[in-house]
Amino acid sequence: MDRINPDYVAALYQMVNGAAFPKHIAFRVADIGFDSCLIELDVLPQHFQPFGIVHGGVLATLIDTATFWAGFMRLPADAGLVNVDLKLNYLKPAVSGLLKAEGRCIRAGRQLSYTEAYVRDDKGEILAHGTSTLMALPGKGLKIAPAKFLG
Repeated sequence: MDRINPDYVAALYQMVNGAAFPKHIAFRVADIGFDSCLIELDVLPQHFQPFGIVHGGVLATLIDTATFWAGFMRLPADAGLVNVDLKLNYLKPAVSGLLKAEGRCIRAGRQLSYTEAYVRDDKGEILAHGTSTLMALPGKGLKIAPAKFLG
């Protein structure tokens, strides 16, 4: 297996974390590798719903993002990726602190991959768990200047 180019990863962090939606929700891709990733979000006032807990859509966004990036690095450089489905369970409400979504690829395929993610609070307690099926999109890779892989 080819090694991931660290310059590609740095450019990917800059592209993803600087995009409009991650900035709007205030999450960041903190780590990404083959079959894994870490997404972080500091709970802010705009994340709460009227009952004083973090909105389920915020947790769903973290699961969606973590499952996606956990399946991304194995793809050929010229391929993109799209979520086909997203299933999640809310296990405990989030009320404050740093939330971390840890994604991992359970099965990487040429066309379909299956991933999962957990959202944990700053005490390490699981708040949500989800899975996603992802479909590779040949010819739809990201346009990032450094090569994705080192020979």
